[in-house]
Amino acid sequence: MQKPILVAKRVGKSVPLNGEALTILKDISLTVHQGESLAIVGRSGSGKSTLLGLLAGLDTPSSGSILLARQKLEQLNEDERAAVRAQHVGFVFQSFQLLNSLTALENVMLPIELKQMPNARIQATELLKRVGLSHRLTHYPTQLSGGEQQRVAIARAFAAEPSILFADEPTGNLDHATGNMVTQLLFDLNKEAGTTLVLVTHDPNLAARCQQQISLEAGKIQ
Repeated sequence: MQKPILVAKRVGKSVPLNGEALTILKDISLTVHQGESLAIVGRSGSGKSTLLGLLAGLDTPSSGSILLARQKLEQLNEDERAAVRAQHVGFVFQSFQLLNSLTALENVMLPIELKQMPNARIQATELLKRVGLSHRLTHYPTQLSGGEQQRVAIARAFAAEPSILFADEPTGNLDHATGNMVTQLLFDLNKEAGTTLVLVTHDPNLAARCQQQISLEAGKIQ
């Protein structure tokens, strides 16, 4: 059996609000093994995106423990967490987070070059082809639709061959046909490369394809 790549134990997150503590997440525990897929579902405001950010090491919990790639995230400083992410994590943001000064091809090449992997242009071109954007390689993000930017972001997230991919509504900006294509790409790469998937989604069809599902309501697992 594969080893766990992600373990959360009694994770909580609170933020100060008007002199009091606002609880966003409470007592979250989960385990995901290498190569598995997990869907996080729930209503808007239930804490899904906050949980995803904590699991990926983009933020730190107020309580509890998160083990990512055998590293206890709450024991690391910001630079150390960034190093774990650079080595192991791909992330697809709802807001895309593409660099407007780079073309689609250059955005996807960037993580490959940062990891000093060979053939960055060839790999990036192939990934953009797989998401149906071979005709958009030299276009800048401002010249792309929201759906096209989403596909560039997904290609970029896979470019550095992460151990685990976190995605916040990866099909949320896509039409039905393109959403199905991107969903198939996610699970093809999950199968081919053994990449672990952790997805926040409102799409019941995408959630149903994952091996595990957790549903959040008011910051707790239901």
